[in-house]
Amino acid sequence: MRNIYVAATALPLLSGCVVGTVAKTAVSVATLPVKVVSAGVDAATTSQAEADEKRGREMRKQDEQRGREARAMAERCQRGRPLQTDVCPQAAPR
Repeated sequence: MRNIYVAATALPLLSGCVVGTVAKTAVSVATLPVKVVSAGVDAATTSQAEADEKRGREMRKQDEQRGREARAMAERCQRGRPLQTDVCPQAAPR
């Protein structure tokens, strides 16, 4: 009789745990499509922003490179040793 009493009192506790686990699983399954869709929207938005940032970085790098090349050309012209591709202003007659 004593064993039946212990089993009878433990049964509601066990079933409560099972019900709690089932409820958590049901909530997880129900919210999964929402999470997937929102993650896809975030990824698409972030991708465009990142693409814009990347393009901006590339443009700044190109501007920096053109600036370095222009300074190097000006220095070569000033020293009197221009390359064939350099566009040097002619010295004005005095």
